[in-house]
Amino acid sequence: MSLLQDVDTFTLARGFRATATACGLKPSGALDLALIAADRSCSAAGMFTTNRVKAAPVRYNQRILEHNAHSIRAIITNSGMANACTGDQGMADAEQMAALTAYGLHCQPDEILVLSTGVIGKHLEMDKLTQGIAEVTAITATEDTPSAARAIMTTDTRPKVAGQDLHIGGETISVRGICKGSGMIHPNMATMLALITTDASIEPSLLQQSLRYAVQRSFNRISVDGDTSTNDTVFLLASGASGTYITENELTEFNKALTEVCISLAKQIVNDGEGATRLVEIIVTGAVDEAQAHVVANSIARSPLVKTAIHGGDPNWGRILCAAGYSGAAIDSDRLTLAFGPPAEIVTVVEEGLPTDYDERDAATALRGNPVYVRLDLGLGAVQTTVWTCDLSTDYIRINALYTT
Repeated sequence: MSLLQDVDTFTLARGFRATATACGLKPSGALDLALIAADRSCSAAGMFTTNRVKAAPVRYNQRILEHNAHSIRAIITNSGMANACTGDQGMADAEQMAALTAYGLHCQPDEILVLSTGVIGKHLEMDKLTQGIAEVTAITATEDTPSAARAIMTTDTRPKVAGQDLHIGGETISVRGICKGSGMIHPNMATMLALITTDASIEPSLLQQSLRYAVQRSFNRISVDGDTSTNDTVFLLASGASGTYITENELTEFNKALTEVCISLAKQIVNDGEGATRLVEIIVTGAVDEAQAHVVANSIARSPLVKTAIHGGDPNWGRILCAAGYSGAAIDSDRLTLAFGPPAEIVTVVEEGLPTDYDERDAATALRGNPVYVRLDLGLGAVQTTVWTCDLSTDYIRINALYTT
């Protein structure tokens, strides 16, 4: 079935509700606090940043999932402040956010997961959060997934949602998620947060297996600027509200739907990259294995020279081969074939290591499309992979030169 991406009509999977409010963490007065709550305890899985400088919420969540992944009731998320590099006070604040949310939902603090995003190094304004959490956990709070998707945004220009329904055993199961991310995006994981829900019933170990599978093929295949955040987190919660229990034998179809939802969210992140004007899809084929293909594609995706050339529509293909060459992968320059453009309008600029007699205007046109397709064949094997990035404009410099001022 087709992906659901209409923000205004978007809802989470059955068994979940979302609410949001503005509690004053953002100077603009915009929405800055979101709650996703389950009707009952559910299974949970998480993937986190590999950055060794981890925000307090990341460390808190890792501890919770180690012993209580089978009984999670809610995720509380604030934007405006990352609660990273905040010491013991930062951890105490994360724990207090959980305790306040648990009090409002009449459950235990270790059933609450906590997310924060925004400026690093600032302590949370707990007086404002206390009031905000009381609002979103109140029984009178209005279900509003679109507002929740907006509340978790920082430098994002638009909310990001994706969902898909699948059929297992004659029953319909939903996978629905929201995410945020625009800058500081690079594996592993691609500052991004993703909150994904399903109404299937899946035990935590299998849920973690499915999430790892999907993340490796989506959020770990994107790059905006080569920076891996301190707060990156992806959560997957399973409510069981559909009444359908998924065993290991039935994971294939579920993994497919989950991966498609994650890929959609991941592509929305890079398409909304800070200062970006175009989505770039880098397809590396002819690799010996997936690891080789990914290393090469990732090297191209993070190259400022490649990304600025694409922004200007400049078919300077030497920058792409250069980035492939310093990737660390064992490639042979005499076997490389490079082309630009969608399937029906491919412009081959290099064939087996040598430039072709291509029309520069056609190549430039291909690089001004949206999305832009970059196709590099290594000529070594039969494996391929895809990585998504964006162009790099002067607006990226403006946004990040003035981020805290």
